[in-house]
Amino acid sequence: MSHTPHELAVEFPAHVVRMHDLKGTNAHFARLCDEYHEVNRAIHRAESRAEVVTEEHESMLRRQRLALKDQIATMLEA
Repeated sequence: MSHTPHELAVEFPAHVVRMHDLKGTNAHFARLCDEYHEVNRAIHRAESRAEVVTEEHESMLRRQRLALKDQIATMLEA
């Protein structure tokens, strides 16, 4: 497992199997997960100062991650 905080398996531990299944059968869900991971890693790089970003950009990334997480949660609960 990654050391990056907020990975989907950590955020939704009860849905790990369902996430795996949906990634294989639902292209939209797979794209949302890929985008979530990309944004989450960008936030982690900003937090760890590996990449310098403005406070506004980091805030925008956090809002984007939350929106993606909400969409993923909705699909997991469906």
